[in-house]
Amino acid sequence: MNETKVRNLAGFVWGVADLLRGDFKRFEYGKVILPFVILRRLDCLIADVRTAVAEAAMGLPAGIDDAARDAILSTAAGKGPGVYNTSGLSFDVIKGQEPTQVQQNLVAYLMGFSPSLKEIFIDKFAFVGQIERLGKVELLWKVFEEFQELDLSPGQLENVEMGYLFEDLIRRFSEISNETAGEHFTPREVIRLVVDLLTINDQDALRGSGIIRTVYDCAVGTGGMLAVAEERLHKMNDRIKVQLFGQELNEESFAICKSDMLVKGHDPEQIAFGNSLSQDAHRNRRFHYMLANPPYGVDWKKYAEPIKAEFESLGENGRFGAGLPRVSDGQLLFLQHMISKMREDEAGSRIAIVMNGSPLFTGGAGSGESEIRRWIMENDWLEAIVALPTDLFYNTPIQTYVWLLSNRKEARRKGKVQLIDASGEQFWKPLRRNLGSKRREIPEEARDTIVRIFHNMENGGSEWANVSKIFDSTDFGYREVRIERPLRLNYQASSERIDRIRRDKTFLKLTDESQDDIINLLTNWITSTPYEDASQFEKALMKASQGAGVKIAAPIKKAILSALSERDEEAAACAGQNGRIEADPELRDYELIPLKEDWRTYVAREVTPYVSDAWVDEGYKDEIDEKVGRVGYEISFNRYFYRREELPSLSGIEAELAALESDIAKLLQGTVA
Repeated sequence: MNETKVRNLAGFVWGVADLLRGDFKRFEYGKVILPFVILRRLDCLIADVRTAVAEAAMGLPAGIDDAARDAILSTAAGKGPGVYNTSGLSFDVIKGQEPTQVQQNLVAYLMGFSPSLKEIFIDKFAFVGQIERLGKVELLWKVFEEFQELDLSPGQLENVEMGYLFEDLIRRFSEISNETAGEHFTPREVIRLVVDLLTINDQDALRGSGIIRTVYDCAVGTGGMLAVAEERLHKMNDRIKVQLFGQELNEESFAICKSDMLVKGHDPEQIAFGNSLSQDAHRNRRFHYMLANPPYGVDWKKYAEPIKAEFESLGENGRFGAGLPRVSDGQLLFLQHMISKMREDEAGSRIAIVMNGSPLFTGGAGSGESEIRRWIMENDWLEAIVALPTDLFYNTPIQTYVWLLSNRKEARRKGKVQLIDASGEQFWKPLRRNLGSKRREIPEEARDTIVRIFHNMENGGSEWANVSKIFDSTDFGYREVRIERPLRLNYQASSERIDRIRRDKTFLKLTDESQDDIINLLTNWITSTPYEDASQFEKALMKASQGAGVKIAAPIKKAILSALSERDEEAAACAGQNGRIEADPELRDYELIPLKEDWRTYVAREVTPYVSDAWVDEGYKDEIDEKVGRVGYEISFNRYFYRREELPSLSGIEAELAALESDIAKLLQGTVA
């Protein structure tokens, strides 16, 4: 690939965008320039088949249906499904006509395209409206002329180079659109790493002829991941047939991706528009490879209804049976969606998904996030997680992680999970010029090293001991056990505590006479000496009520006991009516006990020696295994790859202080002088 040529073309197109300055806002540039780029690419692509398509169109029989018409004209063009135009127009033809007719001619040109291409330009790009707007501000002819001089023919620009041109333009327009951190474009070197990790273990399986592999991206964007995956698979086996599938919610990204698929000869209908979580366009399909970089930290509230409905009606038979994450972050919904599309044949499926740190540890035991992680671990699908460097993406500096999953694990990986910390300095290099938030990139040699570490399952003892570690999948699980301690209260009929009863809602509902009787009872019939035993005080209260002739109903009795009590570590433990010791909610605690360890052993070692009166609430059980304590799963890279920062020595600190004192003394001398 000629990088200089691509860079120059991107610079030229970006220069065309400068024509829009003043009449269009910066975030609107892409809505004009990107469809013009695609239109010019198609114009150059079909230049040599216009006559053949025109003849085929004239020879179509009357009453032919749309599908047959589309198939005949696509065959006549020979450029792939839906890549043709019947208008007889082109950029060169339009350039030779009156400038005042350019708007009319461009719209007529668009209407001559196939239904698939008209959907892209008219429905998704809303390009007719942009053409009209350019005409109103008298910029249409200027912009058109610039693109008419731009040679985007396949002979000048290969498909791969065209992909890189798209990437550069989209990145630039994305930067000036102030998009959220989740709506970024995936850098090409990150995609290559993801694809290499996804395919490296399948080299033997992909050899030979007659092999077909399907690739799916549920958040396809402009199609960068699909393009690189196809390129990689063809390098591994040039005879392999690759079928690409995807779905995208953003109209412009969808339009770019679908047009790119058309240009490259893929079936454009395999790229669907819409939200893959709420409107799964590939409902009954299963795929060999799935990869995605879904939005980070973006809430799914506005399309929660169909997702919750599927969860409640289908349960484990649906896509989201493992659980629903909190509505503020839908990343784990995408992962569940992908898992639901795993093939159950001998080849099985492999998944690679890029997410931020939230899905690793957000949510405690029993939460939706934890249950999803548990489901993945207990089904033994997770192969590895790779921590990437920060500052890799154009619109966000946050750290990201590549999750790798398979339902056909190698024997050596069964029951195991590999964690790779590829965030260190040896795995990235700084860019010579920052691109938005992107300040770093993963060089090719670092990418090869990361892939090799994964493929070889490097573990402690090797040169990568501080980078790669292998764990049992159960190492990430824990049992959340509820620890209770007794409620200890003292009781006293002091004036301060009696005042509390005066403000109690139950007490205030009594008649004035009843209120006076209660206050008289507490003031004159009960000693103000503190009681350190709840049962003794309750007996004294009931005896006093009989002596005073005051009846105490259960609600007011409860209010009195609450108002006259205070927590006291020296008091006796309170017991309920059944004789059981009451637990103090304020002293309740939870211990996270590794799944591999019996909770009794853990409590005897870590709890009882320090809190002798504590006990485990054995009624606090897990809903799935019905054992004591709720099961949870979390993955903490910091715990396993903690890097201790060397603190400065005492002598170094003293020397630094001495130097500062000397500088201050000199400054003071100068001030006095």
